[in-house]
Amino acid sequence: MFDGTSDPRIHMRTYYDKLVGVGKDEKIRMKLFMRSLTGDDLSWYIIQDPKKWSNWVGMASDFMDQFRFNTENAPNVFYIQNLKQKPIETFHEYATHWRSEAAKVRPSLDEEQMNKFFVRAQNPQYYERLMVIENHKFSDIIKLGERIEEGIKSGMVTNFEALQATNKVLQSGGISKKRDVGEVMVAQGTKSPLTYQTPPLTYQTPSPTYQTPPPTYQTPQPTY
Repeated sequence: MFDGTSDPRIHMRTYYDKLVGVGKDEKIRMKLFMRSLTGDDLSWYIIQDPKKWSNWVGMASDFMDQFRFNTENAPNVFYIQNLKQKPIETFHEYATHWRSEAAKVRPSLDEEQMNKFFVRAQNPQYYERLMVIENHKFSDIIKLGERIEEGIKSGMVTNFEALQATNKVLQSGGISKKRDVGEVMVAQGTKSPLTYQTPPLTYQTPSPTYQTPPPTYQTPQPTY
């Protein structure tokens, strides 16, 4: 089904190949074409006047002109390399979305190229771990990415973005208390905030010393 967002050329070729049994009967081909559409492109087709199309070529040309924008504005390599995961997306959702966008790149990318560009688009905590399997299947990369995601949530994998943000605030002098450091780290999604422990001050009061003078005795002199 064509929804108005993919490449119209691919849809036309796929549709034509599916109706190879129709032969040269253009009227049947034109009549059934509507069943291959959905969404906005189906709405576009419905409001057209079928009488203006005398043959298959005429209808196909109008269809291509209407959705040529999709091919002229197809994503490029630069776009997919900078397509980052949104905060509201799980890694699996992000990878699926990224793959669908990469499939629109022209000229088409092979599996190895897709894997390489996908890994390069990752944040540091994902990149350094995924790069070792970029030659594997894309499904394997997704599985490892999900494990890394779980590790970040549980605190087993360091969240570099959180650490960088905290260090930046520390260097700017914006944090002065242990409690503030913890709040920033938690806000950034880090399970184990930085802690600082200051040894308690100890005071030793010298014990007073007392010295008792020895008693003196005086013997009275006898008188004669």
